[in-house]
Amino acid sequence: MSDTVTAELKNRIDAIEGGYELFLSYAAKGARGEPGTGGELRSCLERMDKAMDGLGEFLSGLVRGRGLEPLPPYDEFFEVIGRDAGRAQLALRLVMAQPGISSQIIDNLNASVHLRALLTDLFLVDEILRPRASDAIPAAALAREEPPPADTSSTP
Repeated sequence: MSDTVTAELKNRIDAIEGGYELFLSYAAKGARGEPGTGGELRSCLERMDKAMDGLGEFLSGLVRGRGLEPLPPYDEFFEVIGRDAGRAQLALRLVMAQPGISSQIIDNLNASVHLRALLTDLFLVDEILRPRASDAIPAAALAREEPPPADTSSTP
């Protein structure tokens, strides 16, 4: 698996999760949504939209690149992610089409089941696909629940 693909996964997840966090603070500001305001917010919405584009297919390709098996459970869940991302994108695009974006609009977007479904999908996927420290621990040690042997090569 290339570092580029791993970085893209991280960037996509960061854009979506980071957007949600920005929305929380924006919603608390009480902005009225005057036309022409919210440049940072609009940039964030655009990054999220881009991160969601083709997300299910991207994840499916990532799993194939890593040689993970069995493929059907991954593919089936990534189809769900693709649908959730598509629905969340429609909500984002509706918000982006507004001349002014109020705090209330963002609060309602944050509460959208489509965006929340995608976020929870990504929490699960991130935990499953993220490289783990346990990957370097021998399987026998994991089975016995023993810590890996200490590295004594740098002991004085």
